[in-house]
Amino acid sequence: MLSRILSAATIGIDAKPIEIEVDITRGLPNVVIVGLPDTAIRESRDRVKSAIKNSQFEYPPEKITINLAPCDIKKEGPSFDLPIAIGILAASGQINHDAVKNFVFLGELALNGKLRPIKGALPIAMSLKNSGKKLIVPEENACEAGIVEGVDTYPLKNLSSVSNFLNNTNCISPVRQDKEMLTEEIQDYELDFSDVKGQFLAKRAMEIASAGNHNIIMIGPPGSGKTMLAKRIPTIMPDMTIEESLETTKIHSVSGLIPAKGSIIRTRPFRTPHHTASDVSLVGGGTVPKPGEVSIAHNGVLFMDELPEFHRNVLESLRQPLEEGYVVVSRINSIVKFPSKFMLVCAMNPCPCGFLTDAKKVCHCTPNQIQKYLSKVSGPLLDRIDIHIEVPSVKYKDLSDETSGEKSEIIRKRVRRARDIQLKRFKDDRIFSNSQMSYRLVKKYCRLDDPSRDLLKTAITELGFSGRCYDKILRVSRTIADLEGKENIESDHVSEAIQYRSLDRNMWM
Repeated sequence: MLSRILSAATIGIDAKPIEIEVDITRGLPNVVIVGLPDTAIRESRDRVKSAIKNSQFEYPPEKITINLAPCDIKKEGPSFDLPIAIGILAASGQINHDAVKNFVFLGELALNGKLRPIKGALPIAMSLKNSGKKLIVPEENACEAGIVEGVDTYPLKNLSSVSNFLNNTNCISPVRQDKEMLTEEIQDYELDFSDVKGQFLAKRAMEIASAGNHNIIMIGPPGSGKTMLAKRIPTIMPDMTIEESLETTKIHSVSGLIPAKGSIIRTRPFRTPHHTASDVSLVGGGTVPKPGEVSIAHNGVLFMDELPEFHRNVLESLRQPLEEGYVVVSRINSIVKFPSKFMLVCAMNPCPCGFLTDAKKVCHCTPNQIQKYLSKVSGPLLDRIDIHIEVPSVKYKDLSDETSGEKSEIIRKRVRRARDIQLKRFKDDRIFSNSQMSYRLVKKYCRLDDPSRDLLKTAITELGFSGRCYDKILRVSRTIADLEGKENIESDHVSEAIQYRSLDRNMWM
């Protein structure tokens, strides 16, 4: 007897419908799975058999052929356990065929029939919107999938409860989640900018970077507070919009990073890859393409500490995501696109020993060693970083000062006001911040008066900035003006933005 069960698979961060055909015929007991399954799916025959028996159902002692269609798409993961089991029960007459027609099934099965959570529940639920299909998922994925309006999502515990539900012996209401309510979260961070002693210029640069989502690099001796500053950036960043939350949650869902019974991501991601990370782990890829750190940090922060310690090919792989805001992974059978609009925060020492710019300690590095160390960060990559800031050693006077600095909450209010201005400005342009402005939008929103234009012309001519650097200065100037609530960019804003482009000419030239 033949049964057809609906399921779905994720390709990148998008979902594709999968139809599972189960045919039970006379013959020696055997299970054959076709349709480009991976090892996890091929092993499902044993999990499904035990789950069916331990759920007090009869496992057919006949030949079972299982086809995952379409056959030209690679399927992976254990999320097909539940639809395969339902297909076997339907084909053997233990579940009504008509009861399964309008349902999409997802779930990994334990040997006792319990449903375990799967990856990618949110993008699959979003693909079913307005399709008329209903979704059955494990309880742990209910909050995540239940956010999507227009899709009835039913959370169930085990194979027996699924069977009872389909046979109308167990009434369950679909789960409902309010996106607006879920995004209303009180920010409670253990870290605070008031913990950082001194470094007022660096704090100002961090505020500007957070307000406009600008990339920033810090250079200074060990112990000057670079990592301390970077870790406190999330405490001053504005709340994510609902659109940003859903985008970020889709990526985290596919990556399996949403905690059990978790809902949408409400705080901006903060990712800190180790300097031994490979280019694939950073930008994404693999035989079956998966998101990398730059995509997991989408709408958040990617912090790369000890920047020159990363391999050169890893650093160069950042250039395209920084420029385009997405990563394209090409394979023979598919081309997958991952969004990667993140704020890059980098920290590095000025030389191998770290004390080149320290007024109190002596640097023992040779000029050749210093040049070799700095050359690990290429000019094209440095050109894509909006703000360059030097972080000097903290003086004893600042360290011993008992008064605390400005709290993150106060800085965050200013950043939020500036970001609200940008959201209103770009409401028809499908971007969220000044750093995402295209060349056309820069010309439209970053007009200069005569003094500002003369100042920028002098800087570009005498300091040899590139065309990309010119646009970066205008974007940062726009953010500084937004922080002050000014409609027009003034010469003071341009002057401050220019000073944040000092490292590439002071140390790399």
